[in-house]
Amino acid sequence: MEMMMQDEAAAAANKAGPEATPNQTIYINNLNEKVKLDELKKSLNAVFSQFGKIVEVLAFKTLKHKGQAWVVFDNPDSASNAISKMNGFPFYDKPMRIHFAKTKSDVIAKADGTFVPREKRKRHEEKGGKKKKEQHHDSTRLAMPPYPGVYGSAPPLSQVPYPGGGGGGGVKSNLPEAPAPPNNILFVQHLPHDTTPETLQNLFDKYHGFKEVRMVAAKPGIAFVEFADEMHSTVAMQGLEGFTIHQTPMRITYAKK
Repeated sequence: MEMMMQDEAAAAANKAGPEATPNQTIYINNLNEKVKLDELKKSLNAVFSQFGKIVEVLAFKTLKHKGQAWVVFDNPDSASNAISKMNGFPFYDKPMRIHFAKTKSDVIAKADGTFVPREKRKRHEEKGGKKKKEQHHDSTRLAMPPYPGVYGSAPPLSQVPYPGGGGGGGVKSNLPEAPAPPNNILFVQHLPHDTTPETLQNLFDKYHGFKEVRMVAAKPGIAFVEFADEMHSTVAMQGLEGFTIHQTPMRITYAKK
């Protein structure tokens, strides 16, 4: 029964898009479906807590909700900031797609007094629902091009060239080299030459999962910082990117392996 109620709660908010009104709940899809549910929720909480207080993180085991999640903040500004900073961010090797949820979560609706039991909403939405579905089907059929991928439709993501990738028939590309994929080791640059390992350790060990700092004696100004996994390194990178040491802002990226 509890799982059924969760499914219904998620179904009411699972469709979202750019046209949704800004609110406290963000909808995330294109998540890696191989990640276990508990790990996914903990990782989402770790990544998005930097933008504000999180009320709850919703994700479900059901097939129709695979690869999706909802993060509920305590205010719309936090949700908006999370979307602008994290939309497209690589998360377990897949770029997240993030929008405002089209409906607020039950926990927020109950707090502001606008909560309506889903049974009443369902009966109301079913009136004329069949007619809207038929109209949508007809308009979709008319708008659909005769062949996929033509008449200006966007190409599949798999066909979009990746900056720094191969191809091009042997012609040297002027595009910048592709960044390293997310991993547990950070590459820190633009450090003052007198920066010590202890200075960096004092900064990074405030983040969960910190393991060690490695500096290169032959190359002052750079360092490698290792974490237990890529989720902890990502949170640290988001928190310290641009942090100033002796009036010099650090540059942090993932290390190449």
